[in-house]
Order: sequence, then structure tokens, then C-alpha cells
Amino acid sequence: MARQHYDPATIEPKWQAFWDEQRSFRAVGPGDPGFDPSRRKYYILDMFPYPSGSGLHVGHPEGYTATDILARYRRQRGDNVLHPMGWDAFGLPAEQYAIQTGTHPAVTTRKNIETFKRQIRRLGFSYDWDRELDTTDPAYYRWTQWIFTRLFDAGLAYVAEVPVWWCEALGTVLANEEVLDGRSERGDHPCVRRPMKQWMLKITAFAERLLADLEPLDWPESIKAMQRQWIGRSEGAEVDFASPGAPGGRIRVFTTRPDTLFGATYMVLAPEHPAVEALLTKERGAAVRAYRDAAARKNELERTDLAKEKTGVFTGSFAINPGSGERIPVWVADYVVMGYGTGAIMAVPAHDLRDWEFATKFDLPVRDVVAPPPGYVPTAAEAALAREGKEGRSHPFVGEGTARNSGEFDGLSTPEFKQRVTAWLAARGLGEAKVTYRLRDWLFSRQRYWGEPFPILHRPDGSVARVADADLPVTLPPMQDFQPTGRAEPPLAKAKAWVDAPAPSRRETNTMPQWAGSCWYYLRFLDPHNAAAPWDKAKERYWMPVDLYVGGAEHAVLHLLYARFWHKVLFDLGLVSTVEPFAKLYNQGMILSHAYRDARGAMVASDEAEEGGGGHVRKGTGEPLERIVAKMSKSLRNVETPDPVVEQYGADTFRLYEMFLGPLDAAKPWNPGDIPGVQRFLQRVWRLVVPEHADDGALHAHLGDAARPGDADLERALDRAIRKVTEDLDRMAFNTAISAMMVFVNEATKAGQALARGQMERFLEILNPFAPHLAEELWERLGNDPVRRPLARAPWPTWDASLHQDAPVELAVQVNGKVRGRILVAKDASGAAMVAAARQEVRAQLEGKQVVKEIAVPGRLVNFVVKG
Repeated sequence: MARQHYDPATIEPKWQAFWDEQRSFRAVGPGDPGFDPSRRKYYILDMFPYPSGSGLHVGHPEGYTATDILARYRRQRGDNVLHPMGWDAFGLPAEQYAIQTGTHPAVTTRKNIETFKRQIRRLGFSYDWDRELDTTDPAYYRWTQWIFTRLFDAGLAYVAEVPVWWCEALGTVLANEEVLDGRSERGDHPCVRRPMKQWMLKITAFAERLLADLEPLDWPESIKAMQRQWIGRSEGAEVDFASPGAPGGRIRVFTTRPDTLFGATYMVLAPEHPAVEALLTKERGAAVRAYRDAAARKNELERTDLAKEKTGVFTGSFAINPGSGERIPVWVADYVVMGYGTGAIMAVPAHDLRDWEFATKFDLPVRDVVAPPPGYVPTAAEAALAREGKEGRSHPFVGEGTARNSGEFDGLSTPEFKQRVTAWLAARGLGEAKVTYRLRDWLFSRQRYWGEPFPILHRPDGSVARVADADLPVTLPPMQDFQPTGRAEPPLAKAKAWVDAPAPSRRETNTMPQWAGSCWYYLRFLDPHNAAAPWDKAKERYWMPVDLYVGGAEHAVLHLLYARFWHKVLFDLGLVSTVEPFAKLYNQGMILSHAYRDARGAMVASDEAEEGGGGHVRKGTGEPLERIVAKMSKSLRNVETPDPVVEQYGADTFRLYEMFLGPLDAAKPWNPGDIPGVQRFLQRVWRLVVPEHADDGALHAHLGDAARPGDADLERALDRAIRKVTEDLDRMAFNTAISAMMVFVNEATKAGQALARGQMERFLEILNPFAPHLAEELWERLGNDPVRRPLARAPWPTWDASLHQDAPVELAVQVNGKVRGRILVAKDASGAAMVAAARQEVRAQLEGKQVVKEIAVPGRLVNFVVKG
């Protein structure tokens, strides 16, 4: 009799083809045949990928595997699951690759999508491929343009001349986040600030709502905090300082502390402030202009870094403090930016850290106008500043207290002083109460070819109009020469026939940024083949909002904020039924890879290292290297791809290994040495159904009749596994769910042939979301017809509460006495079981360390004492 072994290379393609043929994961919504409105919907979405030429690395499928497990689980729970996939394929990387290789970006994009799709399909994810999207498809970006026209009609899209980062080498405007130290993040090219006419979107009109509606969302607090900081709401006052040389004879500042007005001893303007040129004296002109040019090569993050040394130059002019009546100098410094407030500040060094550092460096006056509250004790940081002060100056007091040295306002508390002085300024026409935001309008145009064309026409009289809906999409012209022009004129300007086609008007030649297509793709997934509308309203009302959105934290203030903005515009227009698009957000942790560092701290590429001398050394030199874990990057050549693992061990092993690495939201090192252990678990599952030497006819005899009760101890073990896996899936604790299944398989293996077929079926039902190919194969071998009784739709098994009189207990998991995680274990769990579960919970923290002691206290904790 032939030996039947577990062969993923045969099993996995078989079931992937079966799922395709059966359309096993097709989501059915309103208007579709077979739709049942009584079923609970579950819309689970991945942040769709940018298909680069290098294909997937092992970090991509981490989130995809997690969402696939949940999608399969929720289907088995009876939910109507929508789980789609698409491609965010416009943008600068594809265009730059095309320029470098001479291949049209449409060709490279199509090839990259094919690579990504092949890799993703090979992992057996249960996407509804009937809904696949590509943002570069005219059938898709027709509706991106359609949404833009709604923004245009509502007055939310406009043209303005604004200072932007211009990269001559790339031939386009770049966002602040794409520029570091005055050089482009991509290609390391020099960039300069220059004023240019650009399309802008009025996201600032939604600042207050973007803040308020953030609070009830089930999002990580860190992401909420980043959005709050990016929006940057501040309450205060705008104040006018008289300055004869300034336009209009005044300089307006915004301050959140009008109560410190009498302590303003100088003013600071942003280098870009329109009053700078007018205020320059002949003696100071050259120095200020040189400083302004240097500031233009820095991005906003560099300029506002609290840790950096303050720099600045005096304009030679003065202004009048409206509170004290004193004449104070006007300086220019790059720590003030035009994007916040008015681009000018009143500097109060006694009560602001940055102003204090600036005044200390340039020997400017410090006037204390806020007395600390009684009993105030300086913080350690404030005390340190005091020790560093020059000529006996004290540190700045930045808290609230009581006014002093402030004329008629002396003795007032800070909150009362703020109200009184703001009213005092307003009564004299010198200021007013104001709420400002750090958020700026969205710079929405790019000087590139590979992007969505604007549906905009420029008329001969200089006005602009939008393209009619009936004439959408405005498609990209086929161009062989899509190189940047080297000027502000975009590549599309070279397509003369296309530009002049709507004569006498001319087409807009800028293109939209990559973010445009990703702002609304979650809505098109609801109704991707609708040629009459971007989505059907009944489908939108049923499916929205997205119930779970999984992706990287790096999108916190770009994609996520932009998508929320567009969604609110669509809500106001009555086009969507929900105020927010994503009800729950989850950020998966990063998967790290090994890298090397030399004695000077410089990073060394992986292929330059080898083992030697009891450690790792640089090839050819023998120089000792330190092995560390780091982010995967092409420069370090430590990027791991899924293909070799799938080729050798199969997709199910890859899926389980990624989920077994540790908690989903934690950073984890990639360690291929652990992969065989995961496959051994799947091989043991295989042996529970398929004996070492068996044909299909022997399976029933091996496992017994489906109705025969199994061993009572195994029944309790299976029940524990079902309960643990269910509870862990509900809290997205995939690693401990896998541990629970491993425990059961170990017990079942030891029990030999005591497992009943019905028990095995229930186990396969909980294994299915994690290792669907193997589970489907064994399900069929147990005699189930996969068409009439598909495992993908099999009801999720329940557990017998009578077998669980003692509820599981939660234990703290410590490393060297510090809590690093929590686990749930049975009340009567052995010390070994507690330690095994705890090890999985803190796997990343134990990586590369020696565990010298394991302490398991039943009902309380597990502590690992480590060194290294």
C-alpha cells in the first residue's frame, strides 16, 4: 500500500482552483441573487498594496493572513463577509522605474500587479476576486475624477500660489514627508522651496469635525493622538503689533497665551513671511536673504525639532508691543513656520521653552509676567534648564499661575487674564479671539505623467471649468516621452493634441497625487462593476462602515486623514450614509530581519557578513560584526520574501508561522529556523486522519463512525481548544489560538486511535481559518462533499459549558519582572502549559536571550528571568 504523506505542493493548488471554480468567497449584497438581508454583515479590509517590482516581502502577508483568518472565521459564524483586494498603482515609484528602464509605466504596473496577485493567490487568501480593483484603470479613475468634480462644485478644490518643495531631478512637487534635509527621500536629489500655482483641497474646512468624530472610533490611541497633533487645534487670540515698515503698518501674531502679552520682548517671523522683505534694513538685507535661502532647504519637521539649536537673524526693524507699549526687535527664525497661525509670533522667553532658548543664545531680554502657584516645585527638566542658564537667568515657567508685571491685569489668574486681555485688545481694535489649526489645505497636484488627469478645462478668459460627467473619464494620453520637462511644466503639457482637444479651452496638465485613488477605494469595492454610478446607495447603506481595517501605522496622518476628509464631503452631499468610513482600525506590528552593525555603529548589508571567530565578521576582512534585528530594506539586503518558504513548506505553514511569531500588533524578528517546527504540527494533524500506510477506504476504520462518541478526555481537550480558539479570535490573539490547537493535537496524537471522526471534523472547523488547504483536504478525506457541505461555510463549533466549570484565568507574563503581555489559561493548567503559552506571548522579547529561570505562579503570573 502506497504511503500517503502530507504534500502541500499537491494539496494547495487543488483547493485554490476549487475555490475559484466554486466562487467560494463571493460576497452577496443588496440586489445580488441569494442576498439575505437578515444576515449580519462583516466588511473586513486590508490597506491595499502598492505593487512594486520587487513583489511581496514577508511583512505584507502578516496583516493579510490575519484578516483572512478573521474573514473565514466570521463566515463560519454565519456572517455575510465582504473581503476584497485591489491595487494602489498610480504614483512616483512606477514612473521613476519606467524612466530608468525605458519601459512605459502602464507595462511595469501591469507586470507588478501580476506578480503580487500570483503571490497573494498562492497563500490561499479568501478574497472575493470578482471585486478586484486597479486605481490606474480608467473605469476606476473615472469615478475618482467624478468625486473631484463634486469637491470642485462645492468650492473645496481651488488653485493657489503656495510655497512647495520642488525637486528638479524628479521634475515634480513633493510633500513635506517626502523631503529630508532638503533632499528627496526617493533618489536623494536636492529640493528647494518655491512658490507655485497648485490645486488645493480645503481639508481645513473640516478640521473641527475631523477632530470631534475621531473620539468614538475604535482606533489605536496612538493613531488618534497623531491625527490630533497633525490637525493641531489651538485656542487663543490674534494680536496686532504696530510696525511702520510692515505692509499695512502692522504685524499680526497668533498666541495661545495672550496672558503673557506684557512679557513679549521680541518678535519672530517665519522666513517665508510676506513682511520680511519690507522690514529689511540695508545693513541686514544680505544676512536675512542668505538665512531665508538656507531655510528653504529644510522641511518643516527639521525646522520645528525641539531638540535642535535655534538659529535666526535680526531684520533691523522694530514693532510696538500693544500691551507694554515697548519697542521690540523683529527677528527671522526658521522655528516659526507659515503653516501655523500667522507665520509670526510674539516671543515670551520667560514662559516658552523655544523662545527662552532663542533669547538665551542671542542675549535678548527676558521678562517674567506669570507667577507660579504657591508651593510650585520646578520639574527636573526645568531645574536642569536653570543650571544651564546664562548670567543667572532662570528657566522658563510654562504653566498657569498669576499675572504680574502686566499693568492693570496684575493678580489675575491665567484663565481670567486670557479672557480679560482678549476683550481688552478687541475693544481697541488690536486683536480678537481665534481658534487655529496646524492642519493646512491639501496640496493636491503633481507634475507627473503617471497619475489621474484632472477633469478641468482652462478657458481662454482665464477661468476654469470642470469636465461634464458625460465626458468622464479624462484618460491619460499614450505618451512615449513622459520624462519630466525640467521646468514646472508637467510632462502632460507635451501631449499637445490632448491638451488642445477641447478647443478653445485647454486641459489641465498636472495630475492628482497617488492618495486620490486610495481615498475612496473602500466604497468602490461595494459595487465595482457599476457603470452608472460609483456605488449603489443600497449596497453602501448595507455594507458601510468598514467593520475592521488593518494596515500599517505609517498611514496615520496621510491616507487615513485624507480618506476621512473625502468621506465627510461625500456624507455632506448625501452620497454615503455614515459619518466615518472605518469603524475599527488595527495596526499590525512590523516583521524585522537580521542585519549587522560594525564597531562604529554603521549598518552592514547582510550579504557582507559571515560566521567566524565565534560570531559574525565582515567577509574578506574578518572585522567583528554585531548581529541585530532591523527593519527590512533593500539597502541592507535583508528583505525576506514568502516564495521560498511556500515553495519548500507550503502556504499553510507560512500562514501559521507568521501568526505564531507573536502578538499581531508587536514587532517580531523573522527566524526561518522555527518554520520546520510549524510544519511538523501540520504533519501531525495529517496523521490524525491519514495513517502512515492507508488508502481512502481505511480512513473510516481508522477514525471510527461519525456518530461514535470519542474518548472523554479527548472530548474535554477538544472543547478547551474550541473555546480558547474562539475567544482568541474574538480578540485577535492568533498566536495563542495556534498554541491551543497544538496542545490538542499533541494530546490526540498520544491517544492514538481514540479520536472519533466527529471530533476530527470539529477540530478541522477551527483549524480551517488558519490552514485552509490542509483542513479542506482532510475534510474531504473524512467523506464530506466539498460542494454540498463546504468546510468554508461549515458552522463554527460550540463548546459544552458543563465541561468548563472552572473559567480560564488571565495571567500576567513578565520578562525580568516587567509585564510584557497577558494570557488566558485553564484554571487547572499545569506549570508546563502555563510556560508554553507564556513563551508564545513574549516570543519577540525572548528572541536572542538566554532564559535562566522560568517562574510559574498558578492563577497569577509567569516570569522569565533572562540575560543577554
